[in-house]
Amino acid sequence: MQFQIALEDPAKPDVIALLEAGDAYGASLYPAESNHFLPLEALRAPNVRFVVARDGQGTALATGAVALSDDFAELKRMWVVPEARGKGISKAVLADLEARVIEAGQSLLRLETGIDNHEALALYERQGFVRRGPFGDYREDPLSVFMEKQFGVAAA
Repeated sequence: MQFQIALEDPAKPDVIALLEAGDAYGASLYPAESNHFLPLEALRAPNVRFVVARDGQGTALATGAVALSDDFAELKRMWVVPEARGKGISKAVLADLEARVIEAGQSLLRLETGIDNHEALALYERQGFVRRGPFGDYREDPLSVFMEKQFGVAAA
């Protein structure tokens, strides 16, 4: 499957539909207090890099974002439509976001995901993420898994 990944405004109607699908999936697995979605306006903040993967016809297939802070970047809103899974899109979106983190001068990428997101957990582990405790404003949650990946950022 051919696809392209690019920075986009998350407020596009077809992208909002993907975000809503990801929200619905999360809500089907976890109670509201265990879902930590960045809302649409937060995804449009200057410190956020939001990408969309689209096929050759321009159909949105996947989303992902990184929120940059002083100490680390956080992976947010990774979602691939079910019919496009298993084609390497999530790995490509993650690699694109990791490159944006490094380009921004960050050397640490963290994430929170749910214990039942087995495909996501497998992807993150294959890509070098390791489990850790809660970070930032997160608290211990038996339904959450916290992970991080360290990058070697070359000195300028």
